[in-house]
Amino acid sequence: MKNTTEIDGASVGPRLAALGCAALVDAMGRVHGHRSHILPLVSPDPSRYLFGPAVTISYMPYRDDVEQSSETFADFFYRAVGSSPSGRVLVLSGGGYPDVSLGGGTKLSRVANQGLAGVLADGRLRDFSQLREYGISTWCRGESTRWGGDTVMPYAANGTVEFAGVCIVPGDYIFSDASGAVVVPSRSLHRVLEVAHEIDAEDSGFVQEIRSEKNPLLGRP
Repeated sequence: MKNTTEIDGASVGPRLAALGCAALVDAMGRVHGHRSHILPLVSPDPSRYLFGPAVTISYMPYRDDVEQSSETFADFFYRAVGSSPSGRVLVLSGGGYPDVSLGGGTKLSRVANQGLAGVLADGRLRDFSQLREYGISTWCRGESTRWGGDTVMPYAANGTVEFAGVCIVPGDYIFSDASGAVVVPSRSLHRVLEVAHEIDAEDSGFVQEIRSEKNPLLGRP
């Protein structure tokens, strides 16, 4: 796993949640020139925001003529999270099939068992009721009832992945809420947070100015 600038998620997460995803995306636009935003996803519990450094599993389209590895999802999972899983965000890259299930309540129970913050999946997930009970934050493309193992297969752990047009590197910080998600390079997190607070203050000032505006058409014939 890449070295990251360690952040106290318990203190930083609420600050990000108070700012919201839009302010963070705007801040990323000022600090970096690349795409960092992901459009709104679905969650078993939309009231839970997701925040933490990314660990990744990439999926590839299934092929029946390619010799299949004996490795299971569990092998990829434990390789991805490594020896310090607490607070991490498991990012599942969907292999080009956003409407296919990448996992469900049974496989992803490991996320709760190992103390991860939650899951960000570029695909559908099964068993929303179970995922809700685990107490983790889960964001994905939607709920599915059908197994997806005949369409996609886990292929690699903890490499750079593509997620809805965004490049995610292990160690990047993920923030997701009901309005969408944003991917922040670990070394830029403090700067992005600082700029996001500046943007929030600017917006508050603009709101006050707008409230005092006079309609130029009032009183005219």
